[in-house]
Amino acid sequence: MFALWTWDGSAVGEVPKIPGDPEAVALAVPDGRGIAVAEVPCVLVEPERYLGLELPDAGASALAWRAALQGEQPALPPAAHATPNAGGTAIVAAARALRVLQDTVALSGELRTSLKAELRPYQARGIAWLHETTDTHGGAVLADEMGLGKTVQAIGYLLGRAEAGPHLVVCPTSLVGNWVHEIERFGPGLRAIGWRGGELPEAAAGTVLVTGYPTLRGHGPALQGMRWASIVFDEAQVLKNPRTQVAKAARAIPADARVALTGTPVENHLEELWALLNLVVPHEFTHKTQFRRRFVRPINEGSGPAVLRLRDAIEPVVLARRKSEVAGSLPPKIHCDLVCDLTREQDRIYDQLLDRAEEEGFGSGGQRHTRLLAVLTELKQVCNHPGLVTGDLDELSGRSGKFDVCADILANNVGADAPTLVFTQYRRTGELLVRHCAEELGITVPFFHGGLNQAQRTEIVTDFQSADGPPVLVLSLRAAGTGLTLTRAADVIHFDRWWNPAVEAQASDRAHRIGQTRTVTVTTLTSGTTIEEHIAGMHDRKSALTDLTDSAGVAGLARLDDDRLFELLRRKRGN
Repeated sequence: MFALWTWDGSAVGEVPKIPGDPEAVALAVPDGRGIAVAEVPCVLVEPERYLGLELPDAGASALAWRAALQGEQPALPPAAHATPNAGGTAIVAAARALRVLQDTVALSGELRTSLKAELRPYQARGIAWLHETTDTHGGAVLADEMGLGKTVQAIGYLLGRAEAGPHLVVCPTSLVGNWVHEIERFGPGLRAIGWRGGELPEAAAGTVLVTGYPTLRGHGPALQGMRWASIVFDEAQVLKNPRTQVAKAARAIPADARVALTGTPVENHLEELWALLNLVVPHEFTHKTQFRRRFVRPINEGSGPAVLRLRDAIEPVVLARRKSEVAGSLPPKIHCDLVCDLTREQDRIYDQLLDRAEEEGFGSGGQRHTRLLAVLTELKQVCNHPGLVTGDLDELSGRSGKFDVCADILANNVGADAPTLVFTQYRRTGELLVRHCAEELGITVPFFHGGLNQAQRTEIVTDFQSADGPPVLVLSLRAAGTGLTLTRAADVIHFDRWWNPAVEAQASDRAHRIGQTRTVTVTTLTSGTTIEEHIAGMHDRKSALTDLTDSAGVAGLARLDDDRLFELLRRKRGN
């Protein structure tokens, strides 16, 4: 992004009257006594738009950057690269500022043919930064806020290193399938393999082995016996305690480059940040005691200089951007579709239900529709949580891939003070989510559902919209899909998939409506290899239709013969 600002000869002037996103940006500017860092009112503009802008009274800086975008090598005046470092003691060098632009533009051009995704400018910069930082330091922490596309940036990075050798991605078990799916979708030049233990598959250059943290803990020696070109640790806050077996196993794997992806580099205390830094750049952050003495203790005692020292120390290897910083590159609504793997318990119960249905058959006529609906409901309940079918609800965590992914997102959002809406079509699922938030996050979460009277509904909405309202609101899709304004939230989670995509869109618009000033992130959770993938596929094909009713989805399946129907319902990728 280019930050355009004005100077009246002695001080910062008014915001330029040009199309773009107004934002206050920290810049180094003259203050009468010298140079100081100040929040300067700017207009943020993407490179493509910048070239086509009419710039009346353009200064030397604006003209120099325009020349640079056209492939020239202009001399940049100081005002053109007045971005200060974290400590406010220096600005980026002119040569580096130009190199960043040129490298990012060149990388964007290269990725247009290999990466099957339309990169936003900040994502292209993120990929270029990962290359620069791992080349220089051997590791990097990409800590962009959720919804900014850390996964696609990591895939773009792996594509650029495809020929360097085999690569390893370690992530929560429930997201192994999602990573394989996203690599196949965005990086077809890579060969993605999901590995859950057993014999290690042959991994040539361009192969990306994707595995879960429990597999890393149990099969560390197999992974440690191989030299990896890159390792990507997704949701790397899992490794925040360096004394755990899984953290020790992660550190023992040899790799030329290490990348940690996390939206929450610090969840509880600063020593967690040291653990991530020690994981990816251990030669630069070796001693925990020194880190504690230099940064943690003085910061906990309120030292401002220690905060600046820490920012300076981590700036070369940590990139953490918020949606507000890249707002000009974002649409009003971001969609994040996560494919969550089933646990073994879910696998077993899902298949048992299908076996029983196959033995009993679906019948014909109206009976067929009723029987199919009952089976589909049970299968979807298993996808949400197996205890909803078995009745065993003593333990909630670790039994449902989707439930665990949702729990992680909620924990991150609560920690980041990001109010969140969670929609589910099942009341019992909503009650489990409310219970989890109370037991694991220590927060009281209201549940908006059809059993409430109008006064209770109004009270929930009013409380949530207040500045000190609850951090999470769980809602029934039927009861809350229309008519509500919940713009305090900019994060929406669809816990289960509805037949009609218009119903999900209407629910998302509780947050994405007049009064919303932020980009809304809509996350849909789909259980991989199940009926939910079939529903998600229907959404892809039918999203333009508004008359796809809920019953139409079931009726379409009921018209299939039993062989074709069970072929769809059986657990396999692509159903």
